[in-house]
Amino acid sequence: MRYALLFFMLIAVPVIVKAQTGEIKGRVTADTTGLPYASVTVSGTKLGTRADATGYFELKGIPTGSRSINFSSLTFEGKSVRVNIIGGQQQTININLKPLDTKLNEVVVTGVSRATQLRKNPVPVAVLSKTTLERQVSTNIIESIVKGVPGVNAVTTGPNISKPFIRGLGYNRVLTLYDGIRQEGQQWGDEHGIEIDAYGLGRVEVVKGPASLTYGSDALAGVINMIPYIQSDSTGFRGDVTTEYHINNGMAATSLGLNYSENDWKYNLRGTYKMAHDYRNQTDGHVYNSGFRELNFTGIARTDKKWGYTQIAATVYHNLQEIPDGSRDSLTRRFTKQVAENDDIKNRPLVSDGELRTYAIAPLHQSIKHYRVYSQSQFKVGEGSINALVGIQQNIRQEYTHPTALKQAALDIVLNTLNYEARYNLPVFAGIESTIGANGFYQTNRNKNATDFPIPDYNLFDIGTYIFAKKSWGKVDVSGGLRYDNRHIRWNDFYVGTDARTGFGKQVQAGTPDAELQFPEFDKNYTGISGSLGLTYNITERLLIKANVARGYRAPNITEIGSNGLDPGAHIVYLGNRTFKPEFSLQQDVGFIAYLRHMDIMAELFNNNIDNYIYQARLTDANGNPVVIVEGNSTYQYQQSKARLYGAEFTLNLHPEGLKWLNFNNSLAYVRGINKNDALIEQSNGAAKYLPFIPPLHVRSQLRFKLDGEYGAFSKIYAGVEADIYSAQDKFYALDNTETYTPGYTLINLSAGTTIKTTSDKKYLELFLQADNVFDKVYQSNLNRLKYFEYYQSSPNGRLGIYNMGRNLSLKAIWHF
Repeated sequence: MRYALLFFMLIAVPVIVKAQTGEIKGRVTADTTGLPYASVTVSGTKLGTRADATGYFELKGIPTGSRSINFSSLTFEGKSVRVNIIGGQQQTININLKPLDTKLNEVVVTGVSRATQLRKNPVPVAVLSKTTLERQVSTNIIESIVKGVPGVNAVTTGPNISKPFIRGLGYNRVLTLYDGIRQEGQQWGDEHGIEIDAYGLGRVEVVKGPASLTYGSDALAGVINMIPYIQSDSTGFRGDVTTEYHINNGMAATSLGLNYSENDWKYNLRGTYKMAHDYRNQTDGHVYNSGFRELNFTGIARTDKKWGYTQIAATVYHNLQEIPDGSRDSLTRRFTKQVAENDDIKNRPLVSDGELRTYAIAPLHQSIKHYRVYSQSQFKVGEGSINALVGIQQNIRQEYTHPTALKQAALDIVLNTLNYEARYNLPVFAGIESTIGANGFYQTNRNKNATDFPIPDYNLFDIGTYIFAKKSWGKVDVSGGLRYDNRHIRWNDFYVGTDARTGFGKQVQAGTPDAELQFPEFDKNYTGISGSLGLTYNITERLLIKANVARGYRAPNITEIGSNGLDPGAHIVYLGNRTFKPEFSLQQDVGFIAYLRHMDIMAELFNNNIDNYIYQARLTDANGNPVVIVEGNSTYQYQQSKARLYGAEFTLNLHPEGLKWLNFNNSLAYVRGINKNDALIEQSNGAAKYLPFIPPLHVRSQLRFKLDGEYGAFSKIYAGVEADIYSAQDKFYALDNTETYTPGYTLINLSAGTTIKTTSDKKYLELFLQADNVFDKVYQSNLNRLKYFEYYQSSPNGRLGIYNMGRNLSLKAIWHF
């Protein structure tokens, strides 16, 4: 009997104790990014734990009843929540901590193997939060990033087409990511933008400098990672409706987002539609064929478990984008339109006023569709973890430029991409955090029912392996790694002929009468070794210096080695060179950052030497006249040489503690691009000295006023005035008139906003008003491709090409529920 009683107690006591205690689990984040090793404690007890490297935690044995759970992390504001602990049950708590009054504590995930505080990362990284993105009212996401990050610019083709440039380098040198997955959508092209819904983003991280170590080829200049918003700090159903309107081009947008969280699961759905007619300025009036329509859908599901997490997502993008060509009447300078094949550009009919203001898409336009499905997961393995990613993308690009056959695509290309990545985050050993991994993609490109073929049908396989490590010694943090990349690209002979029925070009088989070999077969491997080594020295909690040396690698893209034909949307015949070698860069970065009581000071200097730099140059004949292969279209041939880019970015933000309502924010960005082809420079009498697409000195200065506290239903009231100053660009690639001098200009912009509360904490309205180019300045950016859309040598008003957008007033409203 005695032993039976003892046996009963051994079984019953643990059951009774467990029934008297409960468990909690969840994730600690900082602006939607996991906060590594955050502390979780229970007030009035000795219970506590630490989150893992991605912010996940689990705490058992908490006494039942109402308990105060405390969350904290060094340099972050602590937070406590009251939780009713129920015996025998596990509850999920997700908490978002705000950094203390210094941006050095922000956590980034781009260009690093694990979530890392900015103060520990030697590579220059800029972060734009969801709040900042919402305030930057723009016609596309790249323009919002340009406004928020010194050193980032954009090559534009109208208000909806912007290609990001970082420190003078762009196209396939800037890698654009969506949630860590490389965006593959014929990014070598000029005439289409980034296929991402700006309204669904939670943050943007910009790496300024080579990131080949983590991402391989195409990250030679840097990375822009657009991270979607996922509800993380509340449970239940939430949502928002965004409406936006721009007066200049009538851009109207509506976006609906729905979020639901329960226990371990989070769901996000979003749909967006926007449309615009032709934009205007004082010189050109309305610019014909610059309107667009865009439709987006996004769905995300995520689960967080003891073993890690899994996230799956799908996006759909469809853009109908008009294609300006710049044809005009020589005297009135009114725009004209093409109505016949191979017509006389200088004798086209005028565009009517109604056609300039309609939202209907013009017959000559392009259609871009982008589909993406991906999954990313993390699995805890002892003290380490494994990350896995796989994604599928399809990009369908069609350009309709035949006025007598409106349903016949001139360009019809389908690009399929399979992305993959696997990495193992090893357990911390002797204070060293290390990661080994491999990533890459497999890609196929196919021309469909088209009449023009700028690039061949190709197959591409890319893989890279890397090792990354970081360690801290007191105030010093050191990180670095090495990577090896291999890219194999091939295509078969590609023949074109003439369709006897329509007279248009078409793809034909070898042996077809009158067949021409446009793309001879090609098969080549490109390999490269890249790496980086850097350190940060935290002088104080608010003051640090950083330095980094990185070797970047980029394999030539398809158009640089394979192009041999007209891109109708760009109005350019591209000629590639299959003998090109990969680009290799060696960049040095030095930075000084101080977040002080009354001001923020940042200075970043860089020097970048590139071997085998590839660039476009206008093709001329022996007499210096432009080569015309297709009437009405320019001809560009790719060149390769050594190059050097150097420059700096400076930021000075004043926020006096005694004047908390005032902020005076200032930034300066400067870059110089030098062509190191000495023979060509001498032959051209200096016309080829500078690289193309180099932005001029850029200064941005903003005076911002804000009112803290609440004024009835109104809170977070602010207003600002900004001067956006670009100096003249007199250092350009002048050979064969590839580029020309661009005068400087100053734009004055105004902004204001407020939050309007209701009786419910979950329901409130945010309003943002913005006036860009208040004084309706007539100007051309040197990175505006439309500047060169001109068919005459002179004009009655003395102005050639198409100018940038004039005054634009915009209103954005976000209703949260």
